[in-house]
Amino acid sequence: MPMKKWNENGRVWEQDRGLLGEEQVAKCERADVAEPFHAPIPTRMISNGEYMPVPQTEQQKRVEARVEALADEASKRLGISRRKFLHSSGGMAATLLAMNEVFGRFFNVSLIELFEPAAYAASAPPMDLFVFDDQLHFVRGSKPSPAALRAIAQGPSSAPTVKSNPFNPRGQLDERGDSWGVWNPALVGLPVDPGYAHLTRFIKDVYLDSQVTIGLLSNVTASMVQIEGEKARAPRNAEEAQHGEILTAAQTAAARNFINEISGSTRMLCHGMLYVGKGNLAYVQEQIDQNEPDSWKGYNISNAAKVDYDPNSLMRQWRHDDEEVAYPTFELIQKNYERIKNRKPGFNNICVHKGLAPGPPDPLRGHPGDLPKAASDWPKLNFITYHACIQPNFFLADTLKDIQDARLRGGAPNISWTTEYAQLVQDRPNCYAEIGTTWASSVVTFPTVAAHIMGQLMKFMGEDRIVFGSDSVWYGSPQWQIEALWRFQIPEAMREKYGYPALTESAKRKILGLTSAKLYGIRARDTGSYKPVPKDYESRMSQELKTLLEFDQLTADNMSRMKETYAALAIEPDHTRYGWMRVRV
Repeated sequence: MPMKKWNENGRVWEQDRGLLGEEQVAKCERADVAEPFHAPIPTRMISNGEYMPVPQTEQQKRVEARVEALADEASKRLGISRRKFLHSSGGMAATLLAMNEVFGRFFNVSLIELFEPAAYAASAPPMDLFVFDDQLHFVRGSKPSPAALRAIAQGPSSAPTVKSNPFNPRGQLDERGDSWGVWNPALVGLPVDPGYAHLTRFIKDVYLDSQVTIGLLSNVTASMVQIEGEKARAPRNAEEAQHGEILTAAQTAAARNFINEISGSTRMLCHGMLYVGKGNLAYVQEQIDQNEPDSWKGYNISNAAKVDYDPNSLMRQWRHDDEEVAYPTFELIQKNYERIKNRKPGFNNICVHKGLAPGPPDPLRGHPGDLPKAASDWPKLNFITYHACIQPNFFLADTLKDIQDARLRGGAPNISWTTEYAQLVQDRPNCYAEIGTTWASSVVTFPTVAAHIMGQLMKFMGEDRIVFGSDSVWYGSPQWQIEALWRFQIPEAMREKYGYPALTESAKRKILGLTSAKLYGIRARDTGSYKPVPKDYESRMSQELKTLLEFDQLTADNMSRMKETYAALAIEPDHTRYGWMRVRV
């Protein structure tokens, strides 16, 4: 039966109001129509219809009024429209200034930056900044990119793929008054497609769109597998676990080799998969012999420990200080390190995901209680704790409340697991804190939490034992996180009250790259000595590499083409938000 042509005459279009009822909609207006002021960063909650937006808070009103006043004054002096000013670097400077005045001085920005793009650029990360990104991810072609991780950074424009904040089911508010605030403004309006975290786009985001000098490609030990004909379960061995890995050990190493080969310099290192236990020792050695990993990545919370040689037993969770399970693996790594340390100086770096795990304080779930003994027993190994062990996952409203309620541990606000971690390992010089996701999830939406985290890590562990990781490309290009860290500062009043050190330029350079350079034996710190990844990298991929990375299932890279077209047209962002905003109580 042929399809009838749709007739719009006489039709009445009904607004998509999501889950909002008539009474709720009566208190709202469409943000794209009614939002009175389009600042670069939203100054009120915008709902996609999944939840009722709360009215604009007093703090948000103050920020909006201050941005508006600054924009009016600056645009008149510059002889341009307010709209044009808000689209410029001056508009972002005005927003940061207003946020500093209302929430505290968290960002290094000055009044001159309202008028001089060169002044704004002067406060940006310098061209000679050596950046070592300690945690990067992409996904093999047979698996879709995780939509929820992109959505948490992109905000409400992730709809319709993701319709509400996937990590804020209670609808709590962040420090700016949003329940789903944007982390990375560059993502707003882009589609959340299954291929955003595949290799083609990964290379563009990291090496063409950011200042990353060297990146460490990470991976994830599979905790569950889905074998045909069976229910999902823990894997029996490392070989079976490969079915559930987003990237296998061989794929990780192949991507590293490709990027270094086409750039003609060391632009990427890679992790080996830390499957522990005596039943996994042969697989660890196999990785060493075949893939030559630069360091190791594991997860306590993952079912990645083979504690026996029974082919039918399931792997389970593990802890660092288990002498029967973890120690044989550490011994094997240390033995190989002594043999290859001149060629692989970072081979003794044991990087383990800890945190982002609501629940009881159990080292099997990533609590730091197992680290002091392991670090003391293995002084030649470095224990780099990913996410700085923060327990809450991605949305830190409860953490902010704990800070506001003055819940202390050792004289500092108790940030669940992170404060305890920093205090537990402060006297263990081979323990390092990595800030991937912890930084991304706090610096924009919970800057008070970000300041306390950075202050505590520096106070208890020192600026020489903190390393930067972006957890990209889950959250887009790493550049926004690099820029945020370079501009960030701990407010003076907070430093005086809790004894936090200042986040100086020297400290930032160490955190952003120099400390990791030491950990991995990178001698060249001059960014000019590293050759760029060529823009025609995609055409240089061999069929063998594409087959290994399961390229036949990659989606077309439409987003990259769209962004390039957008840039070529020189279209200015209009800061329009789409959704519902509350205008009546």
